[in-house]
Amino acid sequence: MRSSLVLSRRDLDFLLHDWLRVAELGERARFAEHSRETIDAVLDLAAQIATEHFAPHNRTADEHEPHVVDGRVVLVPEVAAALRVFAEAGMNAAALPEELGGMQLPAVVNQAVHAWFQAANIGTSAYPFLTMANANLLVAHGTPEQVATYVPPMAEGRWFGTMALSEPQAGSSLADITTRAVRQDDGSYRLTGHKMWISGGDHELTENIVHLVLAKVPGGPPGVKGISLFVVPKFLVAADGSLGERNDVTLAGLNHKMGYRGTTNTALNFGEGGHTPGGRPGAVGFLVGAEHRGLTYMFSMMNEARIGVGLGATALGYTGYLHAVEYARTRTQGRPVAGTAGHPKDAAAAPVPIIEHPDVRRMLLAAKSYVEGGLALGLYCARLVDEEATADRDEDRARARLLLEVLTPIAKSWPSQWCLAADDLAIQVHGGAGYTRDFPVEQFYRDNRLNPIHEGTHGIQALDLLGRKVVMGGGAGLGLLAGAITATTARAAGTPWADLAADLDATVARLTEVTGTLWGAGDPQLTLANAAVYLEAAGHLVVAWLWLEQALAAEGRDDDLAAGKRQAARFFQRWELPKVAAQLDLLASLDRTALDMRESWF
Repeated sequence: MRSSLVLSRRDLDFLLHDWLRVAELGERARFAEHSRETIDAVLDLAAQIATEHFAPHNRTADEHEPHVVDGRVVLVPEVAAALRVFAEAGMNAAALPEELGGMQLPAVVNQAVHAWFQAANIGTSAYPFLTMANANLLVAHGTPEQVATYVPPMAEGRWFGTMALSEPQAGSSLADITTRAVRQDDGSYRLTGHKMWISGGDHELTENIVHLVLAKVPGGPPGVKGISLFVVPKFLVAADGSLGERNDVTLAGLNHKMGYRGTTNTALNFGEGGHTPGGRPGAVGFLVGAEHRGLTYMFSMMNEARIGVGLGATALGYTGYLHAVEYARTRTQGRPVAGTAGHPKDAAAAPVPIIEHPDVRRMLLAAKSYVEGGLALGLYCARLVDEEATADRDEDRARARLLLEVLTPIAKSWPSQWCLAADDLAIQVHGGAGYTRDFPVEQFYRDNRLNPIHEGTHGIQALDLLGRKVVMGGGAGLGLLAGAITATTARAAGTPWADLAADLDATVARLTEVTGTLWGAGDPQLTLANAAVYLEAAGHLVVAWLWLEQALAAEGRDDDLAAGKRQAARFFQRWELPKVAAQLDLLASLDRTALDMRESWF
């Protein structure tokens, strides 16, 4: 049977079962209905649907972008058809509680399931991805009435959800949003303002769209402390759950991106008079939680989305890598170099598959180390989500929460950088064919290039990591991460991996030292000027640690998967981890080169 070019089920089984031992979660009350058999069954179903219903129209949706006809967004019909199959299989509700119609899957399994769809068709998979995050936020922070009104239709796939944060003038600076929400006598609010870059913001795929909108209530505190969160449905919902009149949410236009072209990306106007329910101006919205706490609530959705974006980047890199391996095995070109001096290669010999050329193997091995390392990182973080929610002891839940806080910016940005690099290598392996539309790798690269920007740019994640996460609680988060790494290195004593463990011990000690140097400078601007380098160094350290974890999990096995894991771990140790030393040297020098650059010199 031919291996899938979407994702590797062998690798998922290894990571989920041999390494993370997710079936053991079935011993906890929340996941008591699940076992290895149920987990494997849902993974089988995901692979089937992704392969048969998502992957076939990936190119079609890319070539035929969403467009507007008579005020309505038109998509290729295959998108809606695939999403109906997805919903009918219960995938929208996979991680939701059973009482809301969900499968109550562990987060780590749900992320593995969704990775199949992200790899097969990132544009189509974005709609349920956003919807699931929207529903999870409402379950966590909404009123019982809000949950009952909005979550079941989203779980069934009849309605989709979005998050409407950004505005044209504010971008990532949410403190500068100007959308207003004015309280009404009936307890609802009327919203006016403009939102930009809203994925899934308008379409005809579902009966309704549930927008989660950040806005400011007049009289609130300035900046982010004055932001509130509102549910703003495209169509108002009656008490019996039926749809009422159109809300005053208007499509201002579609944005056209280099990738993710199957996902509508919109500019939306709220309260612009296109639709005025009850004749009063403004879009009708309903407060989630308390006023001025909106960003806190939204971040619970954004942190989930950040792990998901990192896994989406991994999935796109992974499928690109698999396509490159397949191409290298079947494309014949060139002949082996001479084995010894004086024995030239035989020009009359038949060309060999390019995978026999050492430099092609180097590129494929680099890509393998990135995508399998990224998949391990994303699933490890998702496993922490389950630990935070269901661990028996309070201290274990607190530990998982803190470690997840530190790892989230890395889990979003490292795959977005290095699994994009894997797609770049996939193009290179294809040679001149790689950047033509005859092969899918150029689309994987374009799709993946969006992920370093999605859900907070690389720079924003860097500021989050160095500016907040590693110093909060007096450095408790960094200390916990260092402890987790050294616990693994201690297990490697007496194994063939003792040298990698020693490298990791030295690197984590140096990272801790350099963190102190950066924050001891007494100049926050100087400290944060090179935060992106800090993020990249910490990310490579973390992935090297997870490669040691994988190598230890593969010990004692004598098969191709285990041998490949060991070789990729060695590659990452010898080719990638040494890059961190130079980055830490740069950080320790408190270099001001970028900081001192003047605008007029550019």
